[in-house]
Amino acid sequence: MPMTIAETCTYAQRLEALRATKMAHTREKQELIGAMNHDDWALILPPSDRREIVRTMSTSGMPITDCLLKGFTPESNHPSGGFFGPRAVGANFGRLLRLHPTYIDPVASLAGGYMVNFNSYRKVGWNPDLRYAHLHERQQKYQLGTGIGAAQHFCQDLAIGLELGWGGLLTKISHYRQINAPHGADFYDGLEAIVLGAQDWIHRHAVAAREMAQAEADPQLRQNLLEMAEMNTWLVDKPPRTFREACQWMVWYQMMARMYNGSGSLGRLDVLLLPYYERDTAAGILTDEEAIFHIACLLLRDTAYIQLGGPNSDGSDATNPVSFLVLEAAHRLRIPANVGVCGGRDLDPRLLQRSVEIIFADRLGIPKFLGSDSVVEGFARNGYPLALARQRAYAGCHWYGIPGREYTLMDCVKINFARVFEVALQEMMADPTVTPSVDELWQRFVAHLRIAVDTIAEGLDFHLDHMHEVFPELVLDLCCYGPIEKGLDASHGGVEFYNMCVDGAALATVADSFAALEQRIEREGRITWSELMRYLENDWDGPEGERIRLMMKGIPRFGSGGSRADEYAVRISQTFSRLVKEKPTPNGFAMIPGLFSWANTISMGKQVGATPNGRHAGAPISHGANPDPGFCRNGAPTAMAMAVAAVQSGYGNTAPLQLDMDPGICQDEDGVKKVIGLIRTHFDLGGTQINLNVVNAAQVLEAHQDPAKHPDLVVRVTGFSAYFASLSPEFQQLVVDRIVADG
Repeated sequence: MPMTIAETCTYAQRLEALRATKMAHTREKQELIGAMNHDDWALILPPSDRREIVRTMSTSGMPITDCLLKGFTPESNHPSGGFFGPRAVGANFGRLLRLHPTYIDPVASLAGGYMVNFNSYRKVGWNPDLRYAHLHERQQKYQLGTGIGAAQHFCQDLAIGLELGWGGLLTKISHYRQINAPHGADFYDGLEAIVLGAQDWIHRHAVAAREMAQAEADPQLRQNLLEMAEMNTWLVDKPPRTFREACQWMVWYQMMARMYNGSGSLGRLDVLLLPYYERDTAAGILTDEEAIFHIACLLLRDTAYIQLGGPNSDGSDATNPVSFLVLEAAHRLRIPANVGVCGGRDLDPRLLQRSVEIIFADRLGIPKFLGSDSVVEGFARNGYPLALARQRAYAGCHWYGIPGREYTLMDCVKINFARVFEVALQEMMADPTVTPSVDELWQRFVAHLRIAVDTIAEGLDFHLDHMHEVFPELVLDLCCYGPIEKGLDASHGGVEFYNMCVDGAALATVADSFAALEQRIEREGRITWSELMRYLENDWDGPEGERIRLMMKGIPRFGSGGSRADEYAVRISQTFSRLVKEKPTPNGFAMIPGLFSWANTISMGKQVGATPNGRHAGAPISHGANPDPGFCRNGAPTAMAMAVAAVQSGYGNTAPLQLDMDPGICQDEDGVKKVIGLIRTHFDLGGTQINLNVVNAAQVLEAHQDPAKHPDLVVRVTGFSAYFASLSPEFQQLVVDRIVADG
């Protein structure tokens, strides 16, 4: 139950009460659902009499726990039991919104809370009638993350919804339905069902808030509830008028988007809220303390991805007073959040200064830092004008998108370099017509990498041909330019630009493997190719195997500076980028390279045997563009920053630097300046993003032994932040290994 507050409670006291409620919700999820290896979404479990806990097994044999809503069963339109296409999907989601319980915390300024994931009801994820068997052999051979059937991972423009409101969106749907008829009838039916469901959901909260106000004895809470009731009665149909109403509208939209398919982008929140802030402060109806509280209540409802600062279309600095208010709200709330602060050359240095102060004071890994200059300049290399490139907004773990105009499918397509390397190595060793060598292995690695890229390209075309028939982007379509106007889903021609992200992973694993083979076999003659293969096949078994493993691992590795492994890392990155960019997909869609593994380091590692860099079979691959933990004994942060900057793909997608630091580094102003200098240097060298974790290694180890000792410990796992206690043992170990080695 939400906590209560005393009469005339301060905003600080209210935030502390909301944070305590958040922790109670989190503990309940940990007890009933278990591990949550993703953003700490603000899902609240349904009331006990309306929840249904279902435990199943995934296709990989991992247990899955879902919390479903009693009384809701989606209607199928296919013999498989699944539901596909815009009409069926929209009708089912609209009905879920109508049945969704209300949630109002009288301490908060914004109503609502989401309790279920719509994806939990999609027991048949892809329409089995739409087959791509011609790709299966190559996809499985290279263990590709194909992106087929992946959802969201692009950025809508909330300015559309803020201008129109739900009633205006409904009118827009009706208008273009008539213009395009009979084309798009199912699509418009789906959109309409969702908007009507949203209006019903909001209306029921307005009614509930008014009923709660009548029963509330505390005058401050009663007034707050009445304001919520009035505000949401207005927002059922009308667009927001005030700063608070704009925050509330965004909460409704973002909760719907998260429930629908996990979408988590708010984009440039400071720019979106600035007009409301300026009007309300000029009218004397909003103070900065009130604004911070409303923003905190917005952040409380979802760990959405937010950009602060960055360039306007003309290159001027977009940092404004709301940028600092959002940062302050995250600071005061002290829960997982995904706020990114731009660190470009011409941007306000005060925002970067305050960000570094906060990240070391709070030790939550919040905010992260965005290399806006390199991202903009890189994206322009794809043939776009700089003014358009500057419009791209940070919208996910490592990704950007032009709000409402660009479909990207970022962070959904992965090529595991380690698996490609393994295929090349095994092929070379099985070929009796060649003498094994590093040069021969490189040529085969590149050949297989090209096949993997081509396979990805064919799969992306298949996805773009059919995703709209399976699970269209209906919620994001509402706030994009084109889908409603054309009657086309964003995944199928509805928006203006299509730039399909292709990420490479396991960079350090493969770079170190090439360097180890070159040094230990070809230069030193310490081991033969056939001997190495025997050790790899046996996973370095036995004392002698362990000795050889450590010998292979003990070379100057990627990140050490000036090593052969560093050269191989650059060579791999450049070759991968060239292969991705040398041609579009067969249907003509552009692809853009990046380097990012997300937390797939674990799952991708399980698909690969032992590798020549000393890695064990099934162990995680290297993390994103980072060197492997323990690569450098002295000066690791600087060395890592330089290494990751050197392997950037250079076309506007990022290769984040995951950096873990001890809080003792920034105990004074000089320490803050040094960290700012490191951030700026990385970006000046071409870096695109820094995920900075500030944690005490001893505290992390204590939490690893007993999570109950630090229930509110927040860590940045990769592009996302989460409560350490909510992670599975495997994910906890991933964080521990990285922090202990390099923190």
